[in-house]
Amino acid sequence: MPSDIGLIGLGTMGAALALNIAENGFDIAVWNRTAKTTETFHQNAGDLAARITPTESLQQLVGALKEPRIIILMVPAGDPVDEQISALRPLLGPDDLLIDAGNANFHDTNRRLRAATGLFIGIGVSGGEDGARHGPSIMGGGDPAHWQRAAPILEAIAVKYDGTACAKWLGEEGAGHFVKAVHNGIEYADMQMIAEVYGVMRDGMGMTAPDIGAVLSRWNDGALRSYLVEISAEVAKAHDAATDRPLLDVIVDAAGQKGTGRWTVIEAQHLAAPIPAIEAAVVARNLSSQRNTRAQGEAIFGAAPQALAAGTLDTECLAQALIAGKILCYAQGFGMIAAAAQQFGWSLPLPEIARVWRAGCIIRSDMLDDMADALSEDSTRNLAFAPYFANHLKTSHQALRRLVAQAALHGLAVPALGSGLAYFDTLRTSRGTANMIQGQRDYFGLHGFMRLDDNSTGQHGPWAQE
Repeated sequence: MPSDIGLIGLGTMGAALALNIAENGFDIAVWNRTAKTTETFHQNAGDLAARITPTESLQQLVGALKEPRIIILMVPAGDPVDEQISALRPLLGPDDLLIDAGNANFHDTNRRLRAATGLFIGIGVSGGEDGARHGPSIMGGGDPAHWQRAAPILEAIAVKYDGTACAKWLGEEGAGHFVKAVHNGIEYADMQMIAEVYGVMRDGMGMTAPDIGAVLSRWNDGALRSYLVEISAEVAKAHDAATDRPLLDVIVDAAGQKGTGRWTVIEAQHLAAPIPAIEAAVVARNLSSQRNTRAQGEAIFGAAPQALAAGTLDTECLAQALIAGKILCYAQGFGMIAAAAQQFGWSLPLPEIARVWRAGCIIRSDMLDDMADALSEDSTRNLAFAPYFANHLKTSHQALRRLVAQAALHGLAVPALGSGLAYFDTLRTSRGTANMIQGQRDYFGLHGFMRLDDNSTGQHGPWAQE
């Protein structure tokens, strides 16, 4: 009996996704470059093995599938995807569909779509191994007709929110991978802001990791309820049996990254889309890896963190600051997506993107349901201006201001929260300081400026006559 779908690449995510597909009632044929991996995967599939056909070659994989075929690629981003496509194309018919479900750069997806000799789409898949196994969030891109071909399977395996699958076609070309990159950028910032608040509690307030975990657990019962706050609480509470200390206290403070956050920051610059909290989070990860440099700095200048005086900040203030930072971070992310929709002519429906992110993905949060509602009311305004979130910010920005101010006074680094505050203050300043920049540009380059009392462009200062 031919299989409904094929999958190439049985790494952590690919194996989990294959089991998810089988568990949802679809027959799947799988292939991995290393035959032993395929064999072991099938042997360990338990009751699902009956729905899984292991294959030893690409020819065998293709021959095991119903026509027209659908094959999911779960291979590392970059050259491996191009190599896999090149190896497959001679074996496929004109109506066979390839789906790149890896963390591809959307520019690569655009290129592959334009050069494709057959059908091809790119989708973003979020949720880590657990999400891939039990229900990820899926962000589709490419030709909507091709998405519809695979939609019955993709929607079946996606996580459900109030009975609705968190799997949607979001736009043309590489839109799915673009949205996934922005998702990951928001993820970087969200994680960084939680880490910054953890640092204030640890270094500024002298709290132990288990006590911080208890605070985070309490926050997860309120407005900050989210996957990242939930797992941060569990990480903080974890005990290391080898040292009889909190596990956090023995983890090296150098954060890894796979590049999607960096792609988001680079693309934001091309789009002129301000995402300062995300940029700060990427910079913070880069600095975290420079442990020797930071040790040298501490030796020269002394240790930065200083304890806060008792009562300077409390955990409720930190919670409100984190709420404000989170709102501003998401506002930046959705603003970047809106800029891409205009630049590339993609659909990118912001309310649907918020709904796709409500469950399954790493940044899932109770706030996303309210964000979807706010974006449905008006997707053209900055999310921070929507009444629901504007009211939140009116009450929480003072807490963010207090936290950032005290952190600066006591040497506690809070780059993402600090960038969020600067973004907020810039948003609410109708008369900024760029007039000075325009004057400078005109002075040294005669670039011209516009006057408040004259809308014509190309005005110059007196230095132009010298």
